[in-house]
Amino acid sequence: MKLRTLVAGLVAATFSMAAFAQQPIVIKFSHVVANDTPKGKGAEFFKKKAEELTKGRVKVEVYANSTLYKDKEEMEALQLGAVQMLAPSLAKFGPLGVKEFEVFDLPYIFDGYDSLRKVTLGPVGQQMLGKLEAKGIKGLTYWDNGFKSFSANTPINMPADLKGKKLRIQSSKVLEEEIRALGALPQVMAFSEVYQALQTGVVDGTENPISNLYTQKMHEVQKHLALTDHGYLGYAVIVNKKFWDGLPADIRKQLDDAMEQATRYANQIAKVENDNALEMVKKSGKTQVHTQTAAERSAFKKALVPVHKKMESRVGKETIDMVYKATGFDPAKL
Repeated sequence: MKLRTLVAGLVAATFSMAAFAQQPIVIKFSHVVANDTPKGKGAEFFKKKAEELTKGRVKVEVYANSTLYKDKEEMEALQLGAVQMLAPSLAKFGPLGVKEFEVFDLPYIFDGYDSLRKVTLGPVGQQMLGKLEAKGIKGLTYWDNGFKSFSANTPINMPADLKGKKLRIQSSKVLEEEIRALGALPQVMAFSEVYQALQTGVVDGTENPISNLYTQKMHEVQKHLALTDHGYLGYAVIVNKKFWDGLPADIRKQLDDAMEQATRYANQIAKVENDNALEMVKKSGKTQVHTQTAAERSAFKKALVPVHKKMESRVGKETIDMVYKATGFDPAKL
């Protein structure tokens, strides 16, 4: 009787362990923008591919629109293991202590996507992701959002038109210097709070890729938009390093494959989404869209590119020079 009881117990324990082993690995993927933005769609695409390629051994839970963590909370949550995956904007890594990433915030350092790819797909971009490991973070890849434009409730033709305006920015010393170079007042604020701040006049304007402006309905409370394309907004997809290193090797490879596919998808749709959002902003009739002349663009460049030199001591001259070399940018030719 005792033997039968022991055998029955062992069988039950074995089934219990087998059932536990079949439980999917859960990846909580938190981000702060809407589902219908390039990042939101990229996250959903990754979820789909990850679950397909791992045949259900991994379950990805996507939390959009700051429903799980806000801008200021999510990085700490990742480091503590409360969430496994994020796609924060590149500006978030400066406050974390990896100031080299603020090179991405420098105005006009990238002249379009071809210039950008020479960094994000090249050795400079990979070297920068590697610097995150000391913070307990594994950098996987870069995702685009797009190039930023200025908005306000008054026309924006020349840099002087923004003088004295309170402009919302992400937390970034480079962006603070950028706004001051225009004679404007930088206002650091969580992304989820911007619409209300614009609506109530707490801030006068902001800088955003058009997809963010439109999906967050900021165009409803901004009368003017100038297509300056003065700065890049991108993301690094990151995971908790301890979690990532602890995954079975085959699972990790499948997730790498899923991320590679999601990156191609997210970056392909980023420009399309921004172009579509611009058309919707124009159709709304709520915001007057201004396309810059060559002279106006030149004036903004002359006002903002000196920020590169001012930020050398923070970002690192070596990092800035590596990007210049990769992209062929020469500030002396402005």
